[in-house]
Amino acid sequence: VRSLVESGGGSVQAGGSLKLSCEVLGFRFDESDFEWYRQVPGKECELVSSVNVDGTSYYGDFVKGRFTISKDDVANAVYLQMNSLEPEDTAVYYCSTAWVMTVAPTACSWGQGTQVTVSS
Repeated sequence: VRSLVESGGGSVQAGGSLKLSCEVLGFRFDESDFEWYRQVPGKECELVSSVNVDGTSYYGDFVKGRFTISKDDVANAVYLQMNSLEPEDTAVYYCSTAWVMTVAPTACSWGQGTQVTVSS
């Protein structure tokens, strides 16, 4: 069984922080890159950050040094620490890996995601 279960979302004021967690089941950390995507209703699914097998990370330009992705293969988890949150960060956030793209049209259409709401 393969699953990616997101948690840690919530409602915060602008400037606040949240740490998202993704419980990973059925994927090998030594073979899988992991990503965080987000989607606002009516807009496209957007790549936020990724971490490769070797630990190399990538961030969307809009992150501007505010977020940090990490993974823990002992805990079977991937994290996204989000600081200095802005109202524009309001979205549903999804954890993903390449396998998801073989079973779903987008990374934001598989799994439940976790809602992040940032108020001004």
